[in-house]
Amino acid sequence: MTWQKNISRWRKLKPAQRKARRWADAPRQVADSMAFEGEPVNLEWLKTLHNRRTPRAS
Repeated sequence: MTWQKNISRWRKLKPAQRKARRWADAPRQVADSMAFEGEPVNLEWLKTLHNRRTPRAS
């Protein structure tokens, strides 16, 4: 799938669906960023911390 199709699919999502996907993907993004910097991180630990919080009401 091309990046253009991915963008098109993203734009078709409802705002609540976009927010939910961004929220669910946050631990993986943090883990990827830390790995890029060479810092060890446990993705399961990040997910556990993430699950203790709730998304902001913005």
